[in-house]
Amino acid sequence: MTAPDHEAQQAPSQKKICPDLTNAVWHGSDEPTPAGGGRIEVAFVEDVICMRNGEDPNSPVLVFTKAEWDAFVEGAKDGEFDLPLE
Repeated sequence: MTAPDHEAQQAPSQKKICPDLTNAVWHGSDEPTPAGGGRIEVAFVEDVICMRNGEDPNSPVLVFTKAEWDAFVEGAKDGEFDLPLE
């Protein structure tokens, strides 16, 4: 069975092609996200980081460069993506 052929979801001017994910090792939590959404999985493939919906392995894959991934992780640590308190 081969991995689905996904293209990265990016702005048209910055479109990246998702690498071959056939042998990708996906890492994720068994817990859903705190906001009640699905869980995510990430794979470090070639020189990019791929992210997908862990509940649907055939879902679209987001592709990040190392710099983009580092900025995302730092933003998460800083609370940039936290939901507002009710």
